[in-house]
This record gives sequence, C-alpha cells and structure tokens, in this order.
Amino acid sequence: MNPIPCLHFAHLPTPIEELPRLSKKLGGPRIFVKRDDQTGLAFGGNKTRKLEFLVAEAQAQGATTLISAGAMQSNHCRQTAAAAAKFGMECILVLNGQHPEQPSANLLLDFLFDADIVWVADRKDRDDVLKHTYETTLTGDSKPYLVPYGGSSPTGALGYAFAVEEVMKQGLQADWMLFGTSSGGTHAGLVLGQRLFGYQGKVLGISIDESEAWLKNRISNLASDASEKLDKRIDFTEEDVLANDKYCQAGYGVFGPGEQEAINLFAEYEGLLLDPVYTGRAAAGMIDLIRQGFFKKDETILFWHTGGQPALFAEKYQPEIL
Repeated sequence: MNPIPCLHFAHLPTPIEELPRLSKKLGGPRIFVKRDDQTGLAFGGNKTRKLEFLVAEAQAQGATTLISAGAMQSNHCRQTAAAAAKFGMECILVLNGQHPEQPSANLLLDFLFDADIVWVADRKDRDDVLKHTYETTLTGDSKPYLVPYGGSSPTGALGYAFAVEEVMKQGLQADWMLFGTSSGGTHAGLVLGQRLFGYQGKVLGISIDESEAWLKNRISNLASDASEKLDKRIDFTEEDVLANDKYCQAGYGVFGPGEQEAINLFAEYEGLLLDPVYTGRAAAGMIDLIRQGFFKKDETILFWHTGGQPALFAEKYQPEIL
C-alpha cells in the first residue's frame, strides 16, 4: 500500500462489547457493539477516524484553517472544530439554522472550541454559502482546507477501511456489520476495508436520510476513489453496497417512535446511550429487522456506535420516557 499521511490522535482500538441483555430481550442474533463513541476527540465519534487523515492532508497542503458545514447539532462539525483547536488551526463552520439564544449540546461545544459560525437560514443554500465562505477565506491571509460534509471524501473514507482491519485483529467473527449511513464516508470505508482485509461478513448501512439508489451510487464511487489512494484502483459496483432506506422516510433529524424505543432499550438493558439522529435511527432499523426475522438467530451482528450522544442534550431531542 502507498504511505498515507495520518495523525494518530484517536483512542484506538476502540473496544468491542457484547450486549447480552438486549440480545435476549429481542430474541434474535447475538449483538456486539463497536464503541467508536470512544475515539476520544471531543466526546468521540466516527468522524475522528476520518479526521486523522483529513487534518494530515490539510497540514501537508499548508492549510491554516479548516472549513466545513453541517446541521446546527452536527457531530462532524463538533469534532472538526475540536481537531482544529488541537492542532492550532482556525475553524469556520457553515451551519443551517439560526443562532439560538442559549447554545446547547454540539453547538455549545463548537463555541467552546472557538469556531467561527456562519449561519444559513435554509439548508438548500448551505452548499452555496460554504463555497462562498471558502473562496472568501482563500483570498484572505489564511489558507483554508475544505473538510467535506461528514468528512466523506476518498481521504476521509480511509479511516474506516483501516477500522475493518482493526476489528479483524480483535478477533470477532461477525456475520454482519451494521451502522447508520448518510454522507457515505463511513460506509465507503467499510466496503473498501471489507475487500482489502478479507472480511467475510456483510456490511449493511441503515440510511439516515438518503435513498438506497443514491447511497449505492455514491458509496461505490467513493470506495473506488479511496482505493486509488492506497494502491491500484478497485472499481466497486452498486451491487457491492448494501443499504436499507426503509427507516428514514420521516426525514433527517426527525425523532420518531422507532428512535425513541431504540434509545430506551439500549439504555435500559445495557446502560448504553445512543444519539437521536444517527445511532438511534440505525438501531431502530436493526431492531425492526431482528423482529422481522431478517437476521438468523444464530448469527452475530456488530453494531457500530458512531457517537453523537451530545445531541441528547439539545432541547429539540427530549424524548418522553417510556
């Protein structure tokens, strides 16, 4: 493999834990969890693995400012701001929403990390504002590096290609890897890692907001582009990507009964906290698929906990207690 610049600041390897009480409650396969909520940077999460490669690339290009975008409670933006602070860089975040009277959860952390916030009233305008912000910064005194939405670029995806190798070294023989998928970087990395390191199970993404068709196209292309950074290009096809979009019809960030039940079950039976947007929705999908008999009872699922728990403390995500 080609040598790739990487800053090793994530707390790796993250643990794998069995969830026996939840498995028994659901009456299905054995469930394990990969604790990527414990990667260490600003409450952890999956973006930390990506940022190890992205910030290294930014430094190699002489960048002094990280620029990225997301929702007001973006886990990605929170970790990007923390990485910038850690390495002495400026950070500009383009967030859709309006400045609240009292910042909370991820947004509060963005301010603590001294990120400059550019507000966008309508999400559909966010990409244009991000481009303008980048171009304006480019003509100023600092040199910007554009961190893609969700950290999902060929460079960012490498973090999860090597995460597959990490799991295999930990010795768990899982039949399924299951996780939330949205911008595609985590998913593409796992698909690439599956091929590179010979993982024999299946890699299934539960969509947070995108259609199955969009995900298959996006992730197959992203995994192909990421492979080229390591060695000879591997051309992945849409058939190489498994995605389920049946649980995102309510829309991004909409907290429904499925997410509420999943958060409560993980908390009540395992003392494990999920977040309301990503892991809550992915776990809701997993729970429903178990109840449908999609997974065999003698199979093993590795659920990737990608972090995001600070969003539990945002005012809009206050579930009723079951």
